[in-house]
Amino acid sequence: MSGQHILFIDRDGTLVEEPPDEQVDRLDKVRLLPGVIAALQALKAAGFRFVMVSNQDGLGTPSFPLADFQPVQDFILALFASQGIEFDTVLICPHFARDGCTCRKPGVALITPYLAGHPLDPARSYVIGDRDTDLTLARNLGLTGLRVRAGGGPGEDWPAVTRRILESSRRATLARKTRETDIQVDIDLSHAEGSSIHTGIGFFDHMLEQIARHGGFSLKLACTGDLRVDEHHTVEDCALALGACLHEALGDKRGIGRYGFVLAMDEAEANVALDLSGRPYFVWAGQFGRERVGELPTELVPHFFRSLADSLGAALHIGVKGENTHHMVEACFKGVGRALRQAIRLEGGDVPSTKGSL
Repeated sequence: MSGQHILFIDRDGTLVEEPPDEQVDRLDKVRLLPGVIAALQALKAAGFRFVMVSNQDGLGTPSFPLADFQPVQDFILALFASQGIEFDTVLICPHFARDGCTCRKPGVALITPYLAGHPLDPARSYVIGDRDTDLTLARNLGLTGLRVRAGGGPGEDWPAVTRRILESSRRATLARKTRETDIQVDIDLSHAEGSSIHTGIGFFDHMLEQIARHGGFSLKLACTGDLRVDEHHTVEDCALALGACLHEALGDKRGIGRYGFVLAMDEAEANVALDLSGRPYFVWAGQFGRERVGELPTELVPHFFRSLADSLGAALHIGVKGENTHHMVEACFKGVGRALRQAIRLEGGDVPSTKGSL
């Protein structure tokens, strides 16, 4: 993942209520949309940056003097700043629609210079506004557009928009194709339902499902591998794809728990320690009494977790003991799932490291 998480936000009707004359040119007309302060504070804590983008028809002309606009604009910016919310920049187009300029929304000319110095992550950047022009602007930028409801119109309120952004920002999709395997992975860390796994190895499917179920996230994984050779490439490449997709979904890891620990399963016991540190390291302690469980060779179990740790960028330590090999293997997968559940859980807004990054 590269680029910044940026929200391009309309002003009138989105940040502040839009009066009937469609111009917020008097201080006594300024009314914030309900929930906007708390929403932007939560989005800032999640690592998003803000850009205000507004059409102000005729700004600077006798019909809309700058002297009327600027005190209100300064008041709005100061009001948000007093709550810890600041905008990278404010982009204002003063033209009428009849002028046909390219800087007026939904044109992108006003935003292009900003983008030259601020590369964004299109999967985690949005346009938020109350009009069709805002949604068209989003499409022109290759971003998702979200409509904020104003005055009972179509769309969502700020809390709902915020939930959608925070939930969708913890998703990732990955395709990995080699001469040996063809894998598609989709992960949603904000939802625990809807997992679907098909690798051609029945018991392995069941184990991957355990990771997702106990990890508390949705996993869709489909793999076509060279099982006519053996299971090695399928198991290894699924681990690499799963780890890389988890890494992508975690983003900059802001607010996560980072660490995870456990798991007993009948007579078997698996001890799992996990650190989403960005530094891959794997430690394994345990021996299985059978060579296979179903179609899964047990020698591939530690290899799977080593490959997962490598592509996830995690320190992963697993120790397992027991009598029933099926239980021992399943305890490992469930234990890693439970450790992931703790580690990926959102607990705040900061990156959990004194270094400031993971």
